[in-house]
Amino acid sequence: MPIKAERIAELTDKIGNAKILILGDIMLDEYLFGQVNRISPEAPVPVVEVTSDRFLLGGAANVAANIRKLGDKPLLLGVVGLDEASVKLTHLLKSKQISSDYLINDDSRQTTLKTRVMAGNQQIVRYDRENCYELNNDTEKKVFAKFESVINEISAVIISDYGKGVISLSLLEKVIAMCRDKNIFVAVDPKETHFHNYKNVSVITPNHHEAGFAYGQRITSEKELLEVGNGLLEKLQAQSILITRGPDGMSLFRENSEPTHIPTFAKKVFDVTGAGDTVIATFVSSVCAGAELSEAAIIANAGAGITVGEVGTASVTPELLKQELYRNIKDGNLVKN
Repeated sequence: MPIKAERIAELTDKIGNAKILILGDIMLDEYLFGQVNRISPEAPVPVVEVTSDRFLLGGAANVAANIRKLGDKPLLLGVVGLDEASVKLTHLLKSKQISSDYLINDDSRQTTLKTRVMAGNQQIVRYDRENCYELNNDTEKKVFAKFESVINEISAVIISDYGKGVISLSLLEKVIAMCRDKNIFVAVDPKETHFHNYKNVSVITPNHHEAGFAYGQRITSEKELLEVGNGLLEKLQAQSILITRGPDGMSLFRENSEPTHIPTFAKKVFDVTGAGDTVIATFVSSVCAGAELSEAAIIANAGAGITVGEVGTASVTPELLKQELYRNIKDGNLVKN
C-alpha cells in the first residue's frame, strides 16, 4: 500500500530519537578534484590538474554520519590504525558530533583510506590503502567488550560489512545472538562473500548484484528477482530482505507477505558512492521511529534518491525526506505491489 501524506509527516517528525550502534569497517574517503586539459606524454592517460581536495567519512563511519544527520545518536564501533588517516577521521567525526569513544586503535593495521581522483563530476581513478585480514583475537575481544557495554542502551544495530576484516563469523554470531536475546533490531549491509553468515537478522540490504551472487542466480528479470529474494529470505531465516536495484528502485521481501516494489525516486544520478549507507541508515532510523518495514523501505528509497544526486557521500535530514516523499506522492510513483 502507498504511504499517505499524514503518515509521512507522523514518521518523519518522530525520526531522530534513537540510539543506534554501527559496527563495521570504518573508512576515510579522500577526493582530489581537478580538470583534464591534456593526455600524459608518458602513457595514454589523462593528466588531472588537482585544484582542491576533500576528506569525507566512509564505510561504517558514513553510516554513522547519516544516522547523526537524521537526528539519532550513533555509536560508531570499529577498528582503525594509529596513523595520519585515523587522526583525520577522528577530527571529521568530532566535526559531525559523532563520538570516537568506541573506536579501537590497532597499530598492526592501517586505517582504510580510499582516494578518488575526480575531473569535474567524473571519477578518473580510485586507489585504496587498507588491510583486509581479520582482526586478531585480542582486538576482536575488545570490540565485543565495547558492544556488550552499551547493549542495554541501544534501539538497533547496523552491521556495515565491507570485507575489511572487522566482521568475522565469530564476532557476528555473538553480536546477533545477544541482539536476539535482547530483542534488538539488527540490520546488515552485506559483503557478498560473507552473505551466508548473516542468519536470523531483521533486515539485509544487498544490491541486486550482491543478492544474485549470494544466491547463485543473476537477476535479469522479475522472475529471477522473486526467486532470489524469496530464496535468500528462506535460506537466511531473515525477517526481511531489501534489494536495491539502481534505476529500478528497491524490492522488499518479508516473511508471509507479498514483495513490495518501490520505483526509484532519483531524478538525476551524479554519484552512487555511499548510497547503500544512506539506505540502511534511513531504513533503521525509520523503524526506530515506529515505521512498518514497508514504510521504512519507502522512506529509505527517498533517502537514496537524494544522496545519488550529490557528488561524494551525502546524508539527508528528516525534513528533506519529507519533501522528497511529498514530491513522489504528487508524481504518483511511490510504490507498486
